[in-house]
Amino acid sequence: MTRLFSSTLLCAILFSSGNAFAAYNASAGKAVYDASCASCHKAGIMGAPKLGDKAAWAPRIAQKIDVLVSHSDKGYRGKKGMMPAKGGNAKLTTAQVGNAVAYMVAQSK
Repeated sequence: MTRLFSSTLLCAILFSSGNAFAAYNASAGKAVYDASCASCHKAGIMGAPKLGDKAAWAPRIAQKIDVLVSHSDKGYRGKKGMMPAKGGNAKLTTAQVGNAVAYMVAQSK
């Protein structure tokens, strides 16, 4: 009985985290990534996790999309580097930042 409960709980967690990413449009995020994010995330500048680097992105993805978008939107200083607010592009909306984050996550799973 505990295996059934554990499996059900795991499915519920995965399903709910998938819905959070559905709030953003990864396809639309590619243009934002190319224009505003690639300058750091392509080369790993300031400790930015490189696009497609599964090992670097895994602990970040585990934090959930809302945390990633908040850090990207408002800025964040961590142990390995820093993220300037909106990637340094103050004209971006929170939705555009979220779309870019969703794009990077999709490319890095």
